[in-house]
Amino acid sequence: MPKKRYAIVGTGSRAGMYIEATTTTYRDDAELVALCDLSQVRMNWYNRQLETFAGLPPRPTYKADEFDRMVRETKPDVVIVTTIDATHHQYIVRAMELGCDVITEKPMTVDAEKAKTIFDAIARTGRSLRVTFNYRYAPAYTRLREVIMQGAVGRPLCVDFSWMLDTRHGADYFRRWHREKQNSGGLLVHKATHHFDLVNWWIDSYPESVFALGALQFYGKENAEARGEHYSYARYTNEPDAKDDPFALFLTDKEAFRGLYLDAEAESGYIRDRNVFGAPITIEDTMAVTARYRNGVILSYCLIAYSPWEGLRVAITGTKGRAELEVVENVSHLSSDKQLAELKASKGAFKHVKLNVCPMFGTGYEVELPPAEGGHGGADPVMLEQIFSPNPPPDPFNRAASHIDGAASIMLGISANESIRTGQLIRVDDLFALPSPEKQASPGRP
Repeated sequence: MPKKRYAIVGTGSRAGMYIEATTTTYRDDAELVALCDLSQVRMNWYNRQLETFAGLPPRPTYKADEFDRMVRETKPDVVIVTTIDATHHQYIVRAMELGCDVITEKPMTVDAEKAKTIFDAIARTGRSLRVTFNYRYAPAYTRLREVIMQGAVGRPLCVDFSWMLDTRHGADYFRRWHREKQNSGGLLVHKATHHFDLVNWWIDSYPESVFALGALQFYGKENAEARGEHYSYARYTNEPDAKDDPFALFLTDKEAFRGLYLDAEAESGYIRDRNVFGAPITIEDTMAVTARYRNGVILSYCLIAYSPWEGLRVAITGTKGRAELEVVENVSHLSSDKQLAELKASKGAFKHVKLNVCPMFGTGYEVELPPAEGGHGGADPVMLEQIFSPNPPPDPFNRAASHIDGAASIMLGISANESIRTGQLIRVDDLFALPSPEKQASPGRP
């Protein structure tokens, strides 16, 4: 069987997982045929990594405006999209028009109009789109799905979900391009799409109506000054005054950050380490959402981006009982090279995870969870096997996410953004009419 051919557009840090998978673990079945990006510096950095760690010659590189030429010349079967969120739709649609299937990072896109263009392209071309919701593949979240499928809580009626981003990881969204809503859709789209997708998947339904409140209450120049804090620097790297700032990120401390961002600044103009108490910041850091689902389930969701610890608490209560999951995450991807060497023994697993089931009439019990190794609580290796292996293990949990799943997750966040803007309850179908989950086709394996 010939190798499946992949091209990657967008070569920031998120692309690394797919580049590594296609050139090392699954190189016998997958071939990375091209890289495409706004920055030649970033593509060159990855090509040097390929030579050093995979023993492979450099892949052909194409600037962003050469995307069509890349597809014509390298003939990928699948295009993997890892650009900034607001441009996902451009490459998804064009790749399909040029005859390719697509795998895209979450979120699928950032607003309803862009989602419509993607659905139109799928209908017009017949190509497939897979959205990489890696959290579905984390053993703890899969186990909760299994518990619900087995009927341990009966018919789900209410979901209470709180996610805490800590002052290292949460702050990072306010250093990067994500801090401007036009790029990311805000955290209710960029980050919460993970969480909304988990809820949709756990309860087998899609959102119907949404009400939300949100504000920028911690980060940003005005909030800092209201607390009596004043900063002389717009970024952190090479700023002596930032030396003792606990929110600082120094791009010189990590080889990948130097190669992908600091060295590329003159070419790209992108500053990766902006001061989280600077301007402009147009996204919220404190959000509360209430939603009703098509199957009647009511969701209460909270997201904050300045917690002392990172993780989630979720409880799903139904007609026969309640399942409660608590996770404390081990966030290491922002660590310096020195810190990463010290953290290597953690293998990317959660620091703490516990799943309890409480029957309505009976004794509660703790559910045993399988061991997890790898990024995102053990999710990344499992997901990559499902995507790139020619014969992946059977998946009774239906973790592969289609374009309809991708739309359902972002539309909850997009509707929440609209509710924050208007102060009104938003009907999701008024913005984008989601198909029924029962009618969606399998996303297949692009």
